[in-house]
Amino acid sequence: MERHRLRSRLDAAVADLPDPRTPLLLVDLDAFDANAADLARRAGGTPLRVASKSLRVPALLARALARPGFAGVLSYSLREALWLHEHGISDDVVLGYPSVDRAALARLVASPSAAAVVTLMVDGVEHLDVVDSVRSSKAVSVRVAIDVDAGLTIGSQHVGPKRSPLREVDAVVELAREIGRRPGFRLVGVMTYEGQVAGVPDDPPGQRARSVVVRRLKAASVDQLSARREALARALAAEVGPLEFWNAGGSGSVETSSADPVVTEVAAGSGLLVPGLFDHYRSFEPRPAAYFAVPVVRRPNPTTVTVAGGGLIASGPVGDDRAPVPWAPPGLRLTSLEGAGEVQTPLTGHPASTLAVGDLVWFRHAKAGELFEHGTEVHLLAGDRIVESVPTYRGTGHAF
Repeated sequence: MERHRLRSRLDAAVADLPDPRTPLLLVDLDAFDANAADLARRAGGTPLRVASKSLRVPALLARALARPGFAGVLSYSLREALWLHEHGISDDVVLGYPSVDRAALARLVASPSAAAVVTLMVDGVEHLDVVDSVRSSKAVSVRVAIDVDAGLTIGSQHVGPKRSPLREVDAVVELAREIGRRPGFRLVGVMTYEGQVAGVPDDPPGQRARSVVVRRLKAASVDQLSARREALARALAAEVGPLEFWNAGGSGSVETSSADPVVTEVAAGSGLLVPGLFDHYRSFEPRPAAYFAVPVVRRPNPTTVTVAGGGLIASGPVGDDRAPVPWAPPGLRLTSLEGAGEVQTPLTGHPASTLAVGDLVWFRHAKAGELFEHGTEVHLLAGDRIVESVPTYRGTGHAF
């Protein structure tokens, strides 16, 4: 019943749009704001840094940053970070990943104002070398943070994202020393992203045994990482003194990350929109906030409809969970033979017999920010009406 009401609400809200291009992208601001408040509650006073990779809509970034409990952006591209600074969206941008974009680095070191608010992520001297290769002067100091591996080690096995090569305290301290020895660099922070905790569902339906294993691995990871962070923090404090920030976590690990006394901020982005992959976590109640709609364009038979496009597949390991979810009307499903297609997607299920050519079918993307790479405009819904239509990054002319 709830999803039937949702369909009626969404259909009515977009019915009078003057140029409804599809896929039609929509964000429910009521759900967005409720999710933001819940993330802040879960963080318990620890500031939340907005992960722009999961939003990719300037107006939504600004909306999140204006809310209590949120401060700063975790960016995924240096060109994006510079754009956010230049357009006044944030005066505190940390790059979540190393950059070897020499043209963008040259812009950074040539701009004292940008260098004062953008922090580069590094995990080796190679990243420092690239920065030095694009500048003739060390007059502009570059802010850097060290990305430290936060995976779980079980014997010879590593569980977690394959990110930084830095794991041992000595290696981290040595890089910190090298940063201190080099003119034109200033170490200001550390990142320890525990993706094996933040990004893995732990309560999917029909997977009880797997969920038990995942929850045990998460608990072991939190315990191990807490001890590692404490040792790293002690060693770095003795070597370089206090740091400005220690970043950790994501939407799925807000409670455990913020509970670590070493951590000063937690990243969050997907939890604002709650895409399909975030439906099955024990730590929070999902409130979907982002949708896309495509129209029915034909009816191959009485129990099947075909919609235009719809194949917005998420990144990551190939599997059914990366496909978009037909959401409203409820009861529709992808076919096993064709799945979600680039130019057409057949759907079956009991509602198919009731849909007419021209009707909209509403989907949820498996991931958050990737949805907005498929359109230039997002319609913002508050209550029962569209209150604004705003550009995505693509709509501003950028594909970061």
